[in-house]
Order: sequence, then structure tokens, then C-alpha cells
Amino acid sequence: MNTWPIALSTGCFYDRPILDVLDAVCKAGFREIEVCSFPAHLDYHQQTDVLNARERMQRLGLRPVSFHAPFASHIDITAADDAAREWATEELLLACDAAALMGCRHVVLHPGPEREGRPPPEQFLQLMHRASEALNQVAARCCDLGLSLLLENMLPHLLFGHVRDMLYLLGEITTCSVGACLDTGHAHLAGEMAVVIQKLSSHLKLVHVNDNCGDRDAHLAPGEGTIDWPSVITELRRNKFHGTLVLELARREHEPIEEALKHATNARKTLEELCSK
Repeated sequence: MNTWPIALSTGCFYDRPILDVLDAVCKAGFREIEVCSFPAHLDYHQQTDVLNARERMQRLGLRPVSFHAPFASHIDITAADDAAREWATEELLLACDAAALMGCRHVVLHPGPEREGRPPPEQFLQLMHRASEALNQVAARCCDLGLSLLLENMLPHLLFGHVRDMLYLLGEITTCSVGACLDTGHAHLAGEMAVVIQKLSSHLKLVHVNDNCGDRDAHLAPGEGTIDWPSVITELRRNKFHGTLVLELARREHEPIEEALKHATNARKTLEELCSK
């Protein structure tokens, strides 16, 4: 019997205003969601938009378990330029404010920029140090707002794409207790699913559930790729995971909302069956 709540990330509708999809999400039977921060979906800079989303979620009985902070190559908390780094940090702080206004429990954050490559060790440590300083500010803001900050394991080709990088950053955050979000697709592409679950186990509060075929971050439904889901479930249980499973699925281009939600509903059923074994 599955004891883990299953939520849906609204990221599959990143190009549609959140108010256009919430009613359909509720009608599809989801009661917990992770809110996407893409500006076309929800502009977290605009308090009115955030409050309108909160009002709609409350009216529908939707619980926002998490808010996914913005991520892009230009949101770079490792930047050598002070102004660029401060701007990036401020974007993340604004996202935390929006999460609190909506009543979210967690803020999910990619701990580094969406940038490929790994520089020489001395330069890399400088980047880690800058990231740590910014993450401490974000963690402190989350504490003040009653939120839990969760760092997500990144794609393996990106700057902080190794689980050891994430563990280092988790250890460097001293202003507040910080947790972790496991992205199954990222871990599968890294070829270290069991290792990531084991190493993050004491921090793990959320799992982004998505599948792929080991070639790209496809965000398929469980069972549509090559992830060994029975093993994932076994490892989560063995490492005493007690958080929420968040379906983080891709939507086909121009796919109607209702069709995308049928796919998400089937994915939820598949996940429930996997967890019940």
C-alpha cells in the first residue's frame, strides 16, 4: 500500500497561465501540486498574480506542496561579477517570497547555473564558495518565511552535476536546515540512482518522478523509459523516505490541457501500482 502522497508539477503547462490550468488539474483528481515559476505560467515578481493563484488553489482545495525556483543560465549565483550574482540571488529570494504567499511547504532549487563544464579545481572551489554564500542567504529567507529549502540533484553534464557537489553545498549551508529533492531522471542519466538515493537519504523530502531512456532528460511517465522503478521504490523504502512524489512530466507541443492531464492521470495510476507492490 502506497503511503507517499503523489503530486503533479504544473511545469508541464509552463507556457500556459496557471489560472488556465488549475481547475482542470483539480478535476483530474490531483490534490497536491508543485508550482512552476516560468514567467508565462506564473510571474512570481507580480504579487497580484501570486495572490490570485493562491486564491484559486484555496478555492479548489489544491495544496501547493512546493514551488520550483527559477533556473536559467543567466540566473547564476556563482558569477564573478558582483552585480550579476546579487541579481541572481535576489531572483531566488523573490521566488521564496512568492512561495510563502502561496502557502507552499518547500522551495525546490537547482543549486547551480544551467551551465555545462567543470573548470580546474581552484576555480571550481571559488564557484562553490560563491554559490554557498548565496544559498545561505536563500536558506535564511526560507527559515524566516517558514519554508523548507530543498536542493535538487542537477543533470550530470552541468556545473554542479555530481552528487558530491550537492553534498558539499548542503554541508556549507549553516544558516538553516536544508533538505534535498531527488530528480529520478537526472539520477538515471548520471547512472547512479541507488547512490544518489543513499547519499541524499537523510536530507530527502521530495522526489521528482520522471523517466527517460538514458539519452536525454525527456520527462517521460514512469514505465515509458528505462528506469528500474521497482528498484527505485525499494531503495526509497530502504532509506526510509517519508516525503511526497511529484510527477514532473513533459507535455507534447500544442497538446491540449485535457490530453496532457489524461497522460498525467495514467502516470499516477502506474506510480500507485508500483508503490503498492
